[in-house]
Order: sequence, then structure tokens, then C-alpha cells
Amino acid sequence: MTSEVEQPTAMSEALGYEQARDELIEVVRRLEAGGTTLEESLALWERGEELAKVCRDRLDGARARLDAALAEEEPDPEEPEREDTP
Repeated sequence: MTSEVEQPTAMSEALGYEQARDELIEVVRRLEAGGTTLEESLALWERGEELAKVCRDRLDGARARLDAALAEEEPDPEEPEREDTP
């Protein structure tokens, strides 16, 4: 794989998850339909890899945010419970 695939372009990084996913679906549809030249197929494949990485990164970021939010809500078992008294 080329470094361009491993490091998405700035334009790809600016895509939201839904945009990247929708474009990836279109890339897959075009590849499955066939009728493209070898060069076009390779370019589509590379774009698909780039879009898949963007989607993975967005999902990983969402998972990290969710885990952080859940961790804030869970009491620390080693920390004694405090009573809120004025």
C-alpha cells in the first residue's frame, strides 16, 4: 500500500463519518459493477481504502468519547463514597 492510503488526505480527513461512508458505498458499487479500466479500478480501490480508514478513525474516536463518558459516570471502587451534606 502507498503512504497516501495509510495517511488520508486532508480533504478526506475533513469528511464526516456519514459522508465517508456514503462515498465508500458508491466506490464499492462502482467496483462491483465492473466496466472500469484497471487504472480506474486501482484508483477506486485506493480511494475506498482511504475512506475506510476515515470511517474507522471516526468510529474509534466515537468509541473513545463514549468510553470516557461512561468512565466518568462509574464510581471509582477505591474511592470512598461521599455524602452530599451542606
